[in-house]
Amino acid sequence: MKINLKKYKEQLESWPEKGYHIMAQYDDEKIIVYQSYKKRIGEFAVKNQYFGGDFSLERMTWIKPNFLWMMYRNGWGKKEGQECVLAIHIKLDAFKKYLESSVYSSYNEKLGISRKEWQDQVKESSVRLQWDPDHDPFGNKLERRAIQIGLRGDFIRSFAKDDLILIENISDFVREQYQFVLNNDLDNLMIPAEKPLLFDNVNLNKKLRIQ
Repeated sequence: MKINLKKYKEQLESWPEKGYHIMAQYDDEKIIVYQSYKKRIGEFAVKNQYFGGDFSLERMTWIKPNFLWMMYRNGWGKKEGQECVLAIHIKLDAFKKYLESSVYSSYNEKLGISRKEWQDQVKESSVRLQWDPDHDPFGNKLERRAIQIGLRGDFIRSFAKDDLILIENISDFVREQYQFVLNNDLDNLMIPAEKPLLFDNVNLNKKLRIQ
């Protein structure tokens, strides 16, 4: 795997406990996001290094840069149809473009616009932005918020091929680490090394509520 790993408990010491944070593994060129699929879709993607075959370009696909939040959603790869866990290395510029084009998936007065304006933006945008409670390895809800991004239209087509750097099948790694969770042995739990992501664009950070 081309992922930097670090002990979960060591990372806890530096992670923010609350607030909105894009927790991710990234550098100046790329960021890793996670998805889970049935084996047929996942194996096609890894073999061909793009999404095709049974992967649908017509429905919205959601990407998650936070490993543990993905593990909460897919039950550590145990949920039906989510057995193949993928680590997807994508261009950081593309990820930033998704967020710049995103519209929140639900209306909130804090957005600073009317519901009608928000509805108009939703109709025009092909990217959805959603913040949900983050979770610990056992699935317990945290105060910190985790981000997920929904893509469709031109964005899903770009994501499926042009924005990709590498697609890795990390299903075996997930299964191995899940055993430490089942045994309540978090001292030995290894997960991708993650830290909060901030952008140079102050307006984008403000839109995302990150700081």
